[in-house]
Amino acid sequence: MPVVLDPDAAAVYKAFQEAGRPAYETLTASEARAYYAQARFATNPEPPELARVASLAIPAPHGTIPARIYVPKQPRLQDGLAPALLFFHGGGWVIGDLDSHDVVCRQLADAGALVVISVDYRLAPEHKFPAAADDAVAATQWIAANARELGIDASCLSIGGDSAGGNLAAVVALAARDAGSPAIAGQVLIYPATDFAMTHGSHREPETSVLLTHSVIRWFRDHYLSAAADIHDWRASPARTRDLAGLPPAYVLTAGADPLRDEGDEYAARLKQAGVPVAYKHFPGQFHGFFTMGKLLPQANVAVNEIGAWLRGLG
Repeated sequence: MPVVLDPDAAAVYKAFQEAGRPAYETLTASEARAYYAQARFATNPEPPELARVASLAIPAPHGTIPARIYVPKQPRLQDGLAPALLFFHGGGWVIGDLDSHDVVCRQLADAGALVVISVDYRLAPEHKFPAAADDAVAATQWIAANARELGIDASCLSIGGDSAGGNLAAVVALAARDAGSPAIAGQVLIYPATDFAMTHGSHREPETSVLLTHSVIRWFRDHYLSAAADIHDWRASPARTRDLAGLPPAYVLTAGADPLRDEGDEYAARLKQAGVPVAYKHFPGQFHGFFTMGKLLPQANVAVNEIGAWLRGLG
């Protein structure tokens, strides 16, 4: 599929190239995390003011899962409780943390007039698959069980994330459906990774190898998965689930210059075929990772506001 970057996306891509930043696959995981953490200062927009931001420690079998709660100035309240979005950050299951996605979580809380809880799941290679998926499921269960204490309406709990976080959100939705709880109101899948087989056409097109290159995505995969058999496990590749019926309404976003484009597109189509209400938005001139770059890319802020409006529409 021919891809032409929007002028601003092309300018950002050129700036990244000229900066001479080393490719993640040439670094250790800790070095890659440091480089990723630094980039946010150049790309994140000014955050909106919120009523409250606080740290949480979610109990888990291995100890605690760090999290952060964001409360907007004017949340939508019903009987004193607000809807909520549980957010899983991107970063290939190797990089990223609460700080890397702090601004976008503030934006989503403001745009959606809801509480956002960001989850800092365990990262690979120190914690291989299925550690991240286990943490995502455990965090969702705990938040649902403690919703009232958190000021949240448990019947209006949505999940979401970008890239690897979109993968985890899709996994949580499947796990909740199969277990019969907790109730999930909606799932926001922002250029999600859905199939580790990586056989879709967008994994081979030169035009999609932008920032998230074909080689770095394999580096992420090799850090996260322990064995080839993990590719077929639905907790790693939610698209390997045969039946997607009964899942919560979905907002699925894809970008043109993205190795994950085709698998996200296909997952949205399969959800729709299974009878799941789907809002699908494609940004043809943007690259993978643009969503958090609202300081440089206006389309990122468009996406945040559209997702906020969609979440408001869930009730």
